[in-house]
Amino acid sequence: MIALTRRTVTGLEIVFWLALAASYVVFPGKLVLITQILIAGLFAVGLDIALGYAGILTVGHAAFFGIGAYGAGLLAKHGWGEPFSGLLLAAVVCLAIGYLLSYLIVRGADLTRLMITIGVCVLFGELANRLSDITGGADGLQGIEMWPVLGQFRFDMYGKTGFVYAFVIVLLIFLAVRLMLRSPFGMVLRGIHDNRRRMLAIGSPVDARLRLAYAFSAAIAGIAGALLAQTTQFVGLEMLSFNRSAEVLIILVLGGTGRLYGGLIGALLYMTVHDLFSDFDPKFWMFWLGIFLIAVVMLGRGGVLGGLSRVVAIKDER
Repeated sequence: MIALTRRTVTGLEIVFWLALAASYVVFPGKLVLITQILIAGLFAVGLDIALGYAGILTVGHAAFFGIGAYGAGLLAKHGWGEPFSGLLLAAVVCLAIGYLLSYLIVRGADLTRLMITIGVCVLFGELANRLSDITGGADGLQGIEMWPVLGQFRFDMYGKTGFVYAFVIVLLIFLAVRLMLRSPFGMVLRGIHDNRRRMLAIGSPVDARLRLAYAFSAAIAGIAGALLAQTTQFVGLEMLSFNRSAEVLIILVLGGTGRLYGGLIGALLYMTVHDLFSDFDPKFWMFWLGIFLIAVVMLGRGGVLGGLSRVVAIKDER
């Protein structure tokens, strides 16, 4: 087993983010794809708070992703295209809806949570389809015009502004999530995930903490959806679809649940392989993608980071 110091791990983290930032120069023709990777990674990080850290089984998180996208999109369509306002609206709305829904989800067992989250996702998707006068229905929400970021940087067709904007937002939210998970609140979530009965025995308000975790998870998913709506200036029904929920779950499992970088690594790997296979075999690319996912699961339990944790250990510096 390879032992790394915490200082070395911190250095690797800095290299990881610098490499992402360097994509702006190294892969100028792939900025749109890399922006979508960042957004998918943020979505997966949000899901990881609920699933990986709090242990709340959910497969309907696309509901919040879509709500955030429609919220930011409708705000821009009706005359207020300031980007940060759209993110704030998405976060607040999804936080509120997530907290209200948590009273149904947290109290149930895993199978109950599974069914409720699927039902919520389907419900919001059908609602968006029926309210076609507002959402655009199957044709999607069109006419979204975003204002320049900070009044200076316009969203361009090459994705340069969109990439920088998404990168900064994803980095800031990731750091905030990191801080939260290292706080006493994050330690409580880990304790609940590992042994719920023991946490109840020491007097921890388990259900209240799980409700907050689910609400925070929903808010981050909403911000990710708003980012996608703003950078593409389009919102479609597929953002609320069950397929979107399944995809982000695959991304998270691929990277590793309950691990800080699992969502980001999973998004980077999944969407890169997705793009390569679709270019390699446009007709049967899903066949190759399926083989790849099965191979990863068979070779490494706990995703990519789970496999790495079995060969790399972090030692305390004295």
